[in-house]
Amino acid sequence: MPRFSVIMTVHRAPAEHLHAALASVLGQRFAGLELIAVDDPADSEADAVLRGYAAADRRLVRLRLPCPVGPGAARNAGLDRARGAYVLFLDAADTLAPGALPAIDARLRATGDPQLLLFRDTATDPDTGLYSEQPPEVMTLADRPGLLWLDPAVHARAHRRDLIDRLGLRFPPGHYADLPFSQRALTAAGSIAVLDRSCVRRAPSPAPAHRPTGRAHLDLLRQYDRLFAQPLPARWRAPLYQRMLADLTRLHQRPGLLPPAARAEFFRHAAALGARHRATSGATPLTDGRHRARPAPARWLRAGAAFAARARLTTRRAARALAPRLRTYGRWLRAAALRLYYRLHLHRPLLTDLAVFLPATGGYAGHPAALESRVRALAPHLRTVWIAGPEHARHLPEGPRRLHPDSPAAARALARARYLVSDAPFPAPVPDHPRADQHRLQTHRGTPIATPPTPDDRQTGCWTTALSTGPHATRAARRAHPGPYTLLEYGSPQADRLLTAGPEDVRAARAALGVPDGVLTVLYVPASRPYEPGPGIPHLDVAGLAARLGPGHLLLSRAPLGHPAPGVREVPAAGHPDLMTLCLAADVLLTDYHPVIFEYVLLDRPIVVHAADWADYRTARGVCLELPDCPPGPVTRTEDELHALFTDPAAGLWDAHGARLRAAFRAAFSPRDDGRAAERVVREVFLDGHGLPAVTPPGARRAHDPATDPVPAS
Repeated sequence: MPRFSVIMTVHRAPAEHLHAALASVLGQRFAGLELIAVDDPADSEADAVLRGYAAADRRLVRLRLPCPVGPGAARNAGLDRARGAYVLFLDAADTLAPGALPAIDARLRATGDPQLLLFRDTATDPDTGLYSEQPPEVMTLADRPGLLWLDPAVHARAHRRDLIDRLGLRFPPGHYADLPFSQRALTAAGSIAVLDRSCVRRAPSPAPAHRPTGRAHLDLLRQYDRLFAQPLPARWRAPLYQRMLADLTRLHQRPGLLPPAARAEFFRHAAALGARHRATSGATPLTDGRHRARPAPARWLRAGAAFAARARLTTRRAARALAPRLRTYGRWLRAAALRLYYRLHLHRPLLTDLAVFLPATGGYAGHPAALESRVRALAPHLRTVWIAGPEHARHLPEGPRRLHPDSPAAARALARARYLVSDAPFPAPVPDHPRADQHRLQTHRGTPIATPPTPDDRQTGCWTTALSTGPHATRAARRAHPGPYTLLEYGSPQADRLLTAGPEDVRAARAALGVPDGVLTVLYVPASRPYEPGPGIPHLDVAGLAARLGPGHLLLSRAPLGHPAPGVREVPAAGHPDLMTLCLAADVLLTDYHPVIFEYVLLDRPIVVHAADWADYRTARGVCLELPDCPPGPVTRTEDELHALFTDPAAGLWDAHGARLRAAFRAAFSPRDDGRAAERVVREVFLDGHGLPAVTPPGARRAHDPATDPVPAS
């Protein structure tokens, strides 16, 4: 019998969300698991995804219903099929956090397998204190009554199966179906434990099929009516009655939820519901069910105090509602003023000695930083401006002047500079009102593996030139970014630093990161997955890998971990230190599909491609390069393979075969990289092509590792 049955309802779920949800459950490092996916027959795309996963993993049970029945009945069908000791629920739009099931299992075992475990999700307020794991660790609702006021969503609870069977719990039809199920289980559970950890990553908004709209909000009345029709313990009827009044009042007062035609009907039914269950809940119109009615003067005083409290609450709500609008209007007026200021300066002459750099992240890194540095060295007659916020000021060199992105000075510079350089879409005024005599260079942010997003026609129309790092990047740019601009296939400017570095630069990079001597440093850089509900989700158990590798290894992770782990150092994904500094400091690159592969391969150090979810990534994101078919090093699919690759000398991480793979990869994708790419771009764009150096032929070059080779490449 499995330890956990995870019931996932699939209804109108986009394929990319379904991929992420299934992978988040089946990718848990936990053996005793079954995933029951209840499939809506109206969704053929989801059916194809589920068939593929079911064929690859026997833990997935695909339950296809004969007709659409709604989320409540779909969960009931999954409950009838579930065999696990504990039951968890998940929507196809949400995902389990990495390590969630092992953490839930550890907490259940530490508290003696209680009937109910409550944990947080990413939408939960962590400061409530109700999830604090303080004594008593095993409790009932009487020990912590505040649990009754938590969100009753079942995805944040693990129910023991015998509790569900003893109470005969099933989900009723309609919206808000979690309410009677969760509150009945909470009030009847003989043992409850909490886990102070976010185990479920909620989607930014519920799936359309599960989001109540319009008159569907009246289902809240029906669910509370069903809840009070159940045999609830007498002591919890009055608190539940008070919660019902609070929930109904909140729903009625929130603007935009109830349609105007249904507000009066909702109020009538809410009043009737309150009158119907008031007596059985031990409450009266002026009491909370625990005290007798007070004399008339006390009632008057209480009514006056209640009126004053409501007035203060209304005032605070009005202020909170008005403040965002005022801030929005202020931002809009400021933006309009800056646009007008920009347009006025379009009529002034260009400043032929001014070059403006607009980096995507603001940090001094990437192609713009490499070009700005070479502009100051090769064209000292030009003034350079770096557009970035104050948080990046301390990492800028002394040469460029920093301007705030939303300042009048920045708008003036954008309008009058002879040269604009960016690795991101240009600000709105530039494509809207380009100057014919202004040179605009788009550098992009790396050689693509995923299909590049197609920019707005106004963007490509405002580019004068664009940078390409090699033949593959040129083909991808021509397909994704058609336009009248000139494409400069000159190599990777940011990679020049790797090709011209010496051993002292490597020592400086490792010292800046605090890397001890004699430690094998592994740099983990995962690709972004914008189709997932939560950004920055690591697709590798970094802490677990570091623990398995043991002493003598250090993992530098560009993925956010959320908590410190031994042997792992989290480095920011943007800012300082930049990615090229991390490459210099690392002995091995561990990545999935990040474009840094095309730069790191120039160091001729080992590269590991961890392609655990290549099929999902390829389907959801789209690719322009089949990386597992032409990798620059070993390809792993599981974490066991990855661990063996680092610990088994015969696994091939350091052998000659890996060197041959890297050499073939460099020849195919980096034929222009000889350490002078930035110089070629600067001479072509800023110096009208004077002194443009030719590309050193690949046969005259050799792979450069500054850790062992003190001679800079030229």
